[in-house]
Amino acid sequence: MPSTGTQSDLAHSARGSPVMSKKGRKMATNAKDLRGQTPDQLRDRLASLKKESFNLRFQQATGQLENTARMRAARREAARVMTLLNEKAAQAAQEA
Repeated sequence: MPSTGTQSDLAHSARGSPVMSKKGRKMATNAKDLRGQTPDQLRDRLASLKKESFNLRFQQATGQLENTARMRAARREAARVMTLLNEKAAQAAQEA
């Protein structure tokens, strides 16, 4: 089986398939990184992701979109941010 990278360059997803690491390319922010942010920072991130999604849809409609996978990644990252915002709001409601 041909190798696409060294062991240090590859990570494994939950399903066991190799996924390229963050090395050399921008990847979506994971939930662990987002948990350390304030709700205001998360709202700003959500707004930028929604703008990006809009721009990607516009590019797709005009035939200019090159990386179609980014649409899915932006949608999922926005959902991840919304989930964290809802968790933080629920925590604040319980504490008050």
